[in-house]
Amino acid sequence: MKQKLSQILFSQGFGTRRLCAGLVWNGEVSVDGEVVEEPDTEFETEGLRFIIHGHEWPCVDKALILLNKPAGYECSQKPKHHPSVMSLLPAPLRERGVQPIGRLDEDTTGLLLLTDDGALIHKLTSPKHHVPKVYEAHCKHPLTATMVEQLLAGVELREPEGKPPGKFQRPPETTRAEGAEIANETLLRLTLIEGKYHQVKRMVAAVGNRVEALHRSRFGALSLPTDLAPGQWRWVEPGEIASG
Repeated sequence: MKQKLSQILFSQGFGTRRLCAGLVWNGEVSVDGEVVEEPDTEFETEGLRFIIHGHEWPCVDKALILLNKPAGYECSQKPKHHPSVMSLLPAPLRERGVQPIGRLDEDTTGLLLLTDDGALIHKLTSPKHHVPKVYEAHCKHPLTATMVEQLLAGVELREPEGKPPGKFQRPPETTRAEGAEIANETLLRLTLIEGKYHQVKRMVAAVGNRVEALHRSRFGALSLPTDLAPGQWRWVEPGEIASG
């Protein structure tokens, strides 16, 4: 489908229609190596890539981003105590309304997906779709085979350590790991298909240990790239997200 370049920029989050037209008029947008100066110039949107402000940008109907989340950021549009992960993304992505697919705690690092595709958010967070997520939990005490067996069999979740008692205490619930292995004496690799509140920390506490640091390395078919530094992001290409 063909669209005017100013409309394409608007759909990709580069501001109001007037501002997008101005970007073109000012010669700040190029396609196929050619600067385009007429906002009404039409282009086929499928597979279109353009350069704006010196950066190449793909034209996508729905954005899907993989971010290497550093510690000290909240997965919230309205953070309370720390900066939002949204501040790590460029303005066009924030403008078009991408949001985290699930949440990582402020002190948890690693693979975080963000999108403006509501249907995809539901698919990847709904327990019935069984999308696996892999975490590396650095624990305070040495791990044992018994702990692993308990995690695989199922444990009763406790409230997070340090949470004061109150009327909003959650009722007891049980959950199990899809996979659990000891990577080294105090490093546990855990695979989950649920997304309960502070789940890894509560599961580890239930077997008599404590999480000192937590990192997510995998979400469905996607692994955290080794060359993606904390705070950096990349586009997820079509087909990469397939979890089967």
